[in-house]
Amino acid sequence: MFETEKRQAYEAASELCEKAALKQGQILVVGCSTSEILGDRIGSNSNPEAAAAVLEGILAALGERGVFLAAQCCEHLNRAIITERAAVPGAEPVNAVPQPKAGGSFAAAAYRAFIDPVALEGIRADAGLDIGDTLIGMHLKEVAVPVRLTRSTIGAARVVAARTRPKFIGGARAVYDQTLL
Repeated sequence: MFETEKRQAYEAASELCEKAALKQGQILVVGCSTSEILGDRIGSNSNPEAAAAVLEGILAALGERGVFLAAQCCEHLNRAIITERAAVPGAEPVNAVPQPKAGGSFAAAAYRAFIDPVALEGIRADAGLDIGDTLIGMHLKEVAVPVRLTRSTIGAARVVAARTRPKFIGGARAVYDQTLL
């Protein structure tokens, strides 16, 4: 069940990793509404099975590259982040364990799947994948740059992607290191 959504999630995450040139150890934040994947209004039809399938597809793509996943919780947990402790050494955890209807099915599935999960109040990720209008921007580093993916939906949910780049600092005569872009 949800094999199509699993494949779509893999394709979207894989393409974003490639277009954002994500490197081993970097972090991809994902917000995911399973309600939207199923064609319902966000927050109205949390589905753990859909979440597990999408998570599996994303983790497969990230695992091939050594990129960490940061799963955004829903508004009931103030958009907290669930990630592997190894991704954020020294970070200050918060006391939260997401559940399908209190944190979101996707974050709950990530918490169960991770080897050593940790909940954080926020993160500054290198790229982001928003599945179903979950508003992940608060967890991206400055400066966020839109990434146009071939895949614009997972199930019925809209997909929006972004990468980040270093800020340009200096005047009109400044010389920028193009390898950082």
